[in-house]
Amino acid sequence: MSTTPRLVMVVDDDESVRNALKRLMRSVGYDVRTFSDAQQLLAHGRPSEPCCLVLDVRMPGVDGLQFQRSLLARGVRVPIIFLTGHGDVPMSVAAMKAGAIDFLPKPFDPEKLLAAVVRAINIDARYLDESLALADLRVHFASLTPRERDVFEGVVAGMLNKQIGAELGIHEKTVKIHRARVMEKMDVESVADLVRAAGALEQAENAQAAGNAWAM
Repeated sequence: MSTTPRLVMVVDDDESVRNALKRLMRSVGYDVRTFSDAQQLLAHGRPSEPCCLVLDVRMPGVDGLQFQRSLLARGVRVPIIFLTGHGDVPMSVAAMKAGAIDFLPKPFDPEKLLAAVVRAINIDARYLDESLALADLRVHFASLTPRERDVFEGVVAGMLNKQIGAELGIHEKTVKIHRARVMEKMDVESVADLVRAAGALEQAENAQAAGNAWAM
């Protein structure tokens, strides 16, 4: 396995199940945290390392599906594997449509569960890589001056330097200077790269900010 920490968070109100899952996950090298209900998990922030949730469907208070919906509503992305001794087809379909990695019956099959955990943590690792790249983009964009942002917007809109200059009331040569600085500060090689960066920033702004909280 990778030397990067991999964390499995187990939420189940049955202590024997929690202990069995802890032993299984640790036997293959995962870090494990266990919780008896969703409220305990809420006290912990979203881990910074690649992780996944192994979540019981039927729990006191907030059940697994309600917790999944709450995370989705707040834009918190974390892969979930459901375990249940009381599942049905509509329940499993709802969980999978909402993005669950798998929906497994109790008693669980260790090989199937571990395979699902591998998929889940790989997905989360890719998500965290994307998040880091987006954070870098935001830092680059924040370094632009107000005028450079104006030119940035004109370039990604497909405007020519002459058109940007007319729009902003500045000389075309000045636009070229600002444009070069924009490309340098955004750390891109081409207009296509700049457009992709703008799209990623816009998508992030439109998405609900997750932060590092689970709070409901």
